[in-house]
Amino acid sequence: MTSLQDRAVAAGFAAGWTLLPYLPERLTAAAFTLVADRAWRRRGKSVRRLEHNLARVTGLAEDSPELRALSRAGMRSYLRYFHEVFRLPKMPVDEVVRRTHVTGDEHIWNTVAEGRGVVLALPHMGNWDQSGAWLVGCGHPFTTVAERLKPESLFRRYVAFREGLGMEVLPLTGGDGHTFGVLAQRVRKGGIVCLPAERDLTKGGVEVEFFGATTKVPVGPALLAVKTGAALLPATMWFEGPDWGLRIHEEVEVPASGTLQERTAAVAQSLVTVFEKGIAEHPEDWHMLQRLWLEDLK
Repeated sequence: MTSLQDRAVAAGFAAGWTLLPYLPERLTAAAFTLVADRAWRRRGKSVRRLEHNLARVTGLAEDSPELRALSRAGMRSYLRYFHEVFRLPKMPVDEVVRRTHVTGDEHIWNTVAEGRGVVLALPHMGNWDQSGAWLVGCGHPFTTVAERLKPESLFRRYVAFREGLGMEVLPLTGGDGHTFGVLAQRVRKGGIVCLPAERDLTKGGVEVEFFGATTKVPVGPALLAVKTGAALLPATMWFEGPDWGLRIHEEVEVPASGTLQERTAAVAQSLVTVFEKGIAEHPEDWHMLQRLWLEDLK
């Protein structure tokens, strides 16, 4: 984006956080659905990329009516995420907790009770910020990382938004270079770290097979589990009516033998295999509007 576009986006986000919580939710939700439908009908670059990704996940033909219907639901889900992001800071914590329908949360509580750290790894599904607010609302603040958005003012606003929900936020890039060390320190002390884990943004990721093709995923979640002994728990999220669904999966096992690189690669592969199942069950709530597989990057 140009600097003018960057500033316009930043101003839009600022207005969203400032105004949306005070407007009737039914009206603002309808407006975001309208924006989603308009973008879907125009079938621009992002929508076509979403359809390409969903075709790989579902096996549907890219020119099929079924895939077009799925991508429409996907765009509505994507815009719902942003609508909720703007409203979350004013939403009562007890409402967030009450409306989050969770299975497998005992994997978190039992591990933390043992004094062992937890790495929650998640794909870009549903509303991951809302899931974070749920975790904080249950009495478990955590540490996460944030992509360095442009312009800097938008990045700072997103960090402030997440910090306002009770998260500790570290920059993915452009910080003091000690992000991984801080994350390792948090889990070694028995804390919780939450990390997005199916799209590599650093060009230093590990190769995995994901829905039958090769991609790279962030090395951080798997490497933290291997190097610190923290429990790596995959999480998948989706929209459940007006509420939210969240599943905390069983711990990903770390191989007992092999080099650090081999063990990390094996853990990363096991992690995305769990993601495959969750995404396949709720493909409309997987918000992947970017190139993901290596063959698409050529």
